[in-house]
Amino acid sequence: MLKRVDLGKEAILPLILKMSWPSIVAMIAMSVYNFIDSFWLARLSPQALAALTVCFPVQMIFAAIGVGTGVGAGSFSARMFGSGKNMKAQQAAGQIFFLSLTFGLTIIVCVLLFPDHILRLFGATKEILPLCRKYLLIIIFSSPFLIFSMMSNNLLRAEGRPLLSMYVVLTASITSAVLDPFLIFGFWIFPQMGIKGAAVASLCAQFISFLFSVNFLCLKSSKYELSRKYFRPNLSIINSIFSTGFPSIISHLIISLVLIVYNHVLAQYGSPAIAALGICFRVNGLVMMILFGIGFGLMPIVGYSHGAGLYQRLRQAVFAAIKASVSVAVFSTIILTIFADFIVAVFSNDPVLTAIAVPALRIYVLLLLFLAPTLVFINMFLGLGKGALTMFIFLFRDTVLLIPLLLFLSRFAGITGVWMAMPIANFFTFFLTFYYARREIKKFKSWERNRQIP
Repeated sequence: MLKRVDLGKEAILPLILKMSWPSIVAMIAMSVYNFIDSFWLARLSPQALAALTVCFPVQMIFAAIGVGTGVGAGSFSARMFGSGKNMKAQQAAGQIFFLSLTFGLTIIVCVLLFPDHILRLFGATKEILPLCRKYLLIIIFSSPFLIFSMMSNNLLRAEGRPLLSMYVVLTASITSAVLDPFLIFGFWIFPQMGIKGAAVASLCAQFISFLFSVNFLCLKSSKYELSRKYFRPNLSIINSIFSTGFPSIISHLIISLVLIVYNHVLAQYGSPAIAALGICFRVNGLVMMILFGIGFGLMPIVGYSHGAGLYQRLRQAVFAAIKASVSVAVFSTIILTIFADFIVAVFSNDPVLTAIAVPALRIYVLLLLFLAPTLVFINMFLGLGKGALTMFIFLFRDTVLLIPLLLFLSRFAGITGVWMAMPIANFFTFFLTFYYARREIKKFKSWERNRQIP
């Protein structure tokens, strides 16, 4: 169960599968939990689902910090393991204790001081502001635990143990999914808490996943061999982490900005439109988590191969990941388009919400076709330590393309234009990403030829 994968020697396709499937299972489990969360809150009211959708960008900020810093730490560690500098990787692992505590406490203080201001900024209307506040003032206390777990997941993958990172996410998702109906509706010994119950369930789950993460990093079999001396802030290591991680944080924060703009644009169509966005986001999220899982599995292979100078192996891994990712995207787009009515009905039978959500889902799902290869190339860049390039690509997609498209198309094509904006933005982003990926692949061939010269 705890066997470590050899990133430098195993056959490419089996290695991609070994590194990806635990991430895919973990990401799907997390997405299924979000799906279940939305399912139960939709049973309360469309307003409760809309409130959850408004609060989601706040949680995306937690995730942006955790994933971005974890990507930096994981990419750095994989490259250090590949080049034989294990102590550097161990130092990077020690820094996540300090970083998660610092970021988590900062978030908690800021939200407690300005909850209503933040929620209005994120698109909360007067109708749903009280519900949003109830959820937010509980969920923020999960931020240090969530940030730490996301950082540690990347470190576990970097040392070739993706199964352990899967166990962490599965534990959190299953705990939340089980607690949700009990705390929302009040079964057995549990009080009826409504939307606050969903937040409490998530808080409990993130704390448990934090405990599992710490335990896995401290195992005797771990390559990190954590020591207290590595817990003290090390500016040199932190700088190395954030040279890749900071651009990734910014890239993920931009997603929160996009969701805020979505909420404000959709507010003119009422809370059912915001709730429809929540359905689209979570249904697509089930597939996107598979695509992210493939990318997460690829990234440490790229980092290790780059550190070890195995450039032919690196190219083979990238092409194998693209084939798998595009196949998943095409199949999923067909299925979600055909069964959109049934999928929306799972969430709610409200006729107004259904009338908005079904055509929205059929349009929104088209983004998967262009996002699949883009995510593979993005993770290739991250594995190479090129965080600034990934930040530029996401900035281009979301600020140059998506946000202007949202504002323009909503004005001239109504709510249909809102749903069209994301697929169109991802279409053009793919070509930009492919341009930079092709340049990097040409470099691999050149470096490979140089290594062969005696």
